[in-house]
Amino acid sequence: MAVKIVRQPYRIALIGAATSAAALSAGREKAPAALRAAGIVDRLKSAGYDIADAGDDVPQVHQPDEASPRARNLAGVVASIESLKPRVEQAVKSGALPLILGGDCSIALAVVAGLRRYFRKVGVIYMDHDADLHTPSTTTSGCLDGMVVSHLTGRGAAELVRFWGDPPLVREPDLALFGFGRLDPAEEGVLRQAPLRRYAASDVQRMGPGVAAEEAINRIHGGGAEFVLHMDVDVISDFPASDFPASGGLNLEDVRRALAVFARQKHLAAIEVTGYNPVKDPDGSGAKLIVGLLAEVLENRLAALRADSSPPIAGQGDGSDRPSAEAAPTHATSAANSAASDDQSSGRATEAIVQVEASSDPLEGRPTSADQSDPSIENHAGETSGADESGA
Repeated sequence: MAVKIVRQPYRIALIGAATSAAALSAGREKAPAALRAAGIVDRLKSAGYDIADAGDDVPQVHQPDEASPRARNLAGVVASIESLKPRVEQAVKSGALPLILGGDCSIALAVVAGLRRYFRKVGVIYMDHDADLHTPSTTTSGCLDGMVVSHLTGRGAAELVRFWGDPPLVREPDLALFGFGRLDPAEEGVLRQAPLRRYAASDVQRMGPGVAAEEAINRIHGGGAEFVLHMDVDVISDFPASDFPASGGLNLEDVRRALAVFARQKHLAAIEVTGYNPVKDPDGSGAKLIVGLLAEVLENRLAALRADSSPPIAGQGDGSDRPSAEAAPTHATSAANSAASDDQSSGRATEAIVQVEASSDPLEGRPTSADQSDPSIENHAGETSGADESGA
């Protein structure tokens, strides 16, 4: 039977992915707490959203791991994504828009897998100054953060490729690299052969950020299928609060204009923010910039959805272990947990139907402030933690 997901356009499920396991140094695991301290919840509420804050995962912190020079901290990365995936599933089923605060870029595997629980096809807009196309066989650092796109598209460490039981998580033509500017020779070789969509920073600036973003959406079919927006903050040129600040890439206004296009798409299924390192942001100015940028583009998203009077949409999803009855969008804790448990044991899902409905009035039936807590999203708040192939 169909799993019914009623989209709640005014609701955001905030999830902290407190991990630096895939990075080359510690610090990113502190990002979710730092972004909350910078006021992200209040800013999003002021923008018109109700926030279901699910707190943070148990932190996974970078370790040198000299014993595994080709794939460092693999166990920590696997632990991180295994913890995050069911929480994304719960958020999707609740009808909220998942906003995942990372953390390193490996969280993309869990976010896409969480969506694939319900949707047969998921695209990715990958905003990052690095292409993240290395594998253990091409890396010189062993940094798994620099291999994320490879793992999403079915190449690399078996433990991560097989994280989703029926790889790849994303077909190469359904993933667009957007704003990249650092490529190693091995990555250049991949791009010469792979059908990945690619928009280098220079291409985006030549075309114009808005035009390039619209084209990227069309080319991954994001206008008709769900997609994830991944943003590593190092895509912003000279942003200092990242492990490997980039120069000569997209400036803040370029990023803002591209994000505005991506965020207003009704098929945007999740947003993940990665790469911010509070250790490199002693005055908190980087966190405030990120919070302000997210609040602005998400406020504009609400305005765009209000103006959209299109009829409800229907989508095809996945899940051989789907629930046997339609799930209410905001009271589905047990069903979502059961689905997550089944999915983890099988490693894949097949051929379920997901009905996705959206009100023509995004604010119709909006709950009062007393009803902003969503029982379908488990709260982990008690667990909050205080330039090359690096995938910075």
